[in-house]
Amino acid sequence: MRSMHVLFRLMRDAGIAMLLFCLPAGATLPDTSLPVYQDYPIPTRMTLCGERVPVEQTRVFEMLDREVTISAWDHAQTFMWIKRAGRFFPYIEHQLINAKVPTDLKYLAVAESALIEDIQSPAGAIGVWQFMPATGRKHGLRKDRWVDERRSVELATVAAIQYLKELKETFGSWTLAMAAYNCGENRMARMMKAQKQTNYFNLDLPRETERYIFRILAIKLIMESPEQYGYVIDPKRIYKPMKKDRVVAAVSCPIPIQDVAESLQITYKQFKEMNRHFTNTLIPKGKFLFCVPPGKGGLLTPAIKRIIKEQKPVTYIVRKGDSLIRISQKTGVPLSQLKQLNRLKGSLIVPGQHLRLK
Repeated sequence: MRSMHVLFRLMRDAGIAMLLFCLPAGATLPDTSLPVYQDYPIPTRMTLCGERVPVEQTRVFEMLDREVTISAWDHAQTFMWIKRAGRFFPYIEHQLINAKVPTDLKYLAVAESALIEDIQSPAGAIGVWQFMPATGRKHGLRKDRWVDERRSVELATVAAIQYLKELKETFGSWTLAMAAYNCGENRMARMMKAQKQTNYFNLDLPRETERYIFRILAIKLIMESPEQYGYVIDPKRIYKPMKKDRVVAAVSCPIPIQDVAESLQITYKQFKEMNRHFTNTLIPKGKFLFCVPPGKGGLLTPAIKRIIKEQKPVTYIVRKGDSLIRISQKTGVPLSQLKQLNRLKGSLIVPGQHLRLK
């Protein structure tokens, strides 16, 4: 065995010596141990939402250069941006065009969530547009123990467009509107007033918000021309939009999701994947957007009516420490309906008592 190692070493050294002998005088072998890194182009002219970006300013150029370099070298993340865009951008762009706002706003969703539907931030923001609970409610997104409409791409997109339009109206430009989306409208207003500036690029902002617009710009550059930044993806690998019928239907009392799924001949998991905003096993009373497989939209409302009609009377057994308000919150049955169903004039209930829920 030792003699074989010696023989291999002699052959290797002889090969290197022969290579050196063949090199021209003064030439040296390249150091193949050093990796080769690629730099990425930064345009000399650029706009975002139709607003000019002053790339000629050194600070602006270098901030953009930094974010492009970071994003372009984050290969796994950027590949997934491009793939997921095939699924979500068609719907988002359609809504942006209908609302007559710039389609560049779709890149804000990438910056916020990387187009991951159920992503949640440590601060409690959820969904593709990363709405906080209070901001979501303010823009019509229901949030309770039964439903969290921030998780619906459809509903959250409409709410985000409404919010961004309001911010644009308040601050006068889309760059300021997007920055306020990130740091909060009150904070943005205070900083603009204190610094007496109305241009995003002239403001001294907190680090995250200062980088925010440049990150969106980098996302736009890479996703508009991925090949220029080294991303070549087979079109077949781009995720396709999920085909679905969208139906608004009313539910008069809580019904099991499993029953609805069976009526549509799909699994519970399939229903939940298409309707992430239903966070419980029951659909509560209310009017909701439902997403169902293509061709099944017409089956939904009759199915809901049939399920409600066939349900046996549902009761709740009062436990120690319960109150009517707590039971209403637990079951999703409005307090007034609980009292009416059980002929209660006051709020007195006792442990062991059976309360009708429908």
